[in-house]
Amino acid sequence: MPLGLASTLLLTVLLAIGLIFFLRAASKDRTTDVEVHSPLPPLEVLNGLSRWLEERGWHCEGGDAEKQLLRFSGNVASSNGLAIFLTLLGGLGSGSLGLVLRQIYPGLEWWPLLLILIGGPAAGFVYSKRARREELLELRLVNSQVNDGSTLRIRAHRDELIAIELELAKSLKLASDGSLLSSPI
Repeated sequence: MPLGLASTLLLTVLLAIGLIFFLRAASKDRTTDVEVHSPLPPLEVLNGLSRWLEERGWHCEGGDAEKQLLRFSGNVASSNGLAIFLTLLGGLGSGSLGLVLRQIYPGLEWWPLLLILIGGPAAGFVYSKRARREELLELRLVNSQVNDGSTLRIRAHRDELIAIELELAKSLKLASDGSLLSSPI
């Protein structure tokens, strides 16, 4: 095999490996815990958070009074734009692999290019299946002293925690350590 074809094959295989890792990262669970504090009474904060979550499509699953815990669930859809983008990337990568195989084994004629029909849709399908799931959100009351306000520990997907911090910080006077908004990931 000529050196040029060997290096092209190596780069094409590395492209496929990169696509696989991108698919894994795009559908990775990013559940995080964060503590928020509010000077408002706990009942007012919990009611405000519950109302806001239900407006966004979350459903209250109940909770545990002893542990001072509320659970919500909601369905997370995959991004159609990202699924299309990954389908295109998978198709281009499969087509590249097909062209390299065609050069290495000329007797295969143009059959290796049919990899486009497998690789492209497979990448979009895998992403759509893995990213579409049911998410859970838990609110736990940590400190409920009326004169000190309330402290909550929230466990949810990182994007939902950022939305809570951005949208409810003023109305419910929520404050956290700000690590979610300063994190590069």
